[in-house]
Amino acid sequence: MTGLLAALRKEMLLQWRTRARVVAVFVFGMTCLLLFSFAIGPDTSALSRYAAGFLWLALMLSSTLSLSESFHSETAEHALEGLLLIPVEASALYYAKALANAAQLTLLGFALMPPMVVLYDAPMPRPFALMVIIVLGSAGLAAPGTLYAGMTSQLRANQTLLPLLLFPLVVPVLLAAVKASSLLLFGDPMQQIRSWQALLVAFNVIYWSLCGLFFERIVED
Repeated sequence: MTGLLAALRKEMLLQWRTRARVVAVFVFGMTCLLLFSFAIGPDTSALSRYAAGFLWLALMLSSTLSLSESFHSETAEHALEGLLLIPVEASALYYAKALANAAQLTLLGFALMPPMVVLYDAPMPRPFALMVIIVLGSAGLAAPGTLYAGMTSQLRANQTLLPLLLFPLVVPVLLAAVKASSLLLFGDPMQQIRSWQALLVAFNVIYWSLCGLFFERIVED
């Protein structure tokens, strides 16, 4: 636990020092929302109806930028080998980086909520419940995303390979998050949101457990 906390502190300090990059990722996500609204056109009912889907598409596309950069410092300075030499399990290094990535994606999702409301005229009857869905969905993106970012960090085409590997795996998370968000925005007469939330939790348990086990094998190879 001490090693995990130390590694998490290191990740948070690293993200704070590269906060300009976080701003760039937010601008990219907001640009995605803006372009999606242009694609729909002036149909306000269609804009509102697809708001949740476009929010998660923007967050997923933005996640590839932040996740691909999460191992940049380690690979640029050859620090990953040094981290593996310290008496800390590789899984602790993975969970520290995954938690930092999940926190960054969660904050990005929160920041994209106001632009979504403005651009898509989306209702916001339960903003705090939507924040819970964003936390769960961001965790579902961060767990496999961190694993694949570490897997492709040593490759030249890592920014191309990461979305090719990540997007098919997180389709269930994306579908569940979009459906749960839409039900929060437009009502849930059939009480389906609990099922979609449970599905998100289940995928998080699976991804966070398996990816932590696989990370040690990946970094050793």
